Amino acid sequence: MKSLLNRILFVFVLILLGMGVFGAEPSQRDVVAMTILGEARGEGEAGMYAVACVIAQRSIEWKRNGKSITPKQVCLRDWQFSCWNKNDPNRKKLPTLLKTHQHAAYAKMLASNLNNLQRSYVNNADHYCHVNTHTKWTGKTIKVIGNHKFFKLRK
Repeated sequence: MKSLLNRILFVFVLILLGMGVFGAEPSQRDVVAMTILGEARGEGEAGMYAVACVIAQRSIEWKRNGKSITPKQVCLRDWQFSCWNKNDPNRKKLPTLLKTHQHAAYAKMLASNLNNLQRSYVNNADHYCHVNTHTKWTGKTIKVIGNHKFFKLRK
């Protein structure tokens, strides 16, 4: 009897998911675009392009190291992009930014074209931080764009 109830509940949840009752999972494009907006919305198109290049570079490097990882997974990995950190107060604003921010269309375009970005724009950097951040992990700065300095941690 318990097994039958579990099966019925499972089918019911599947139906609700199909109807969109729980809300749709954001697409890869949307997660990448929200990351670009969350990380560089105040940096203009140059800064947003640079962050998109870092996302693309990380995705490529993971694949090069034999790990299959999508750009969406790159963005959502713990402690990779601060806008997705559970303690970031702006995290809840990301879906709204995707609908209302003046650069949302540009962020979506970048997200849709990650494979075509010129990663050399940031010298193939795979990390960045605010120019005033000085920690052991930042490494040698290879490019500065706006308020972000870019560097390469992976060889």
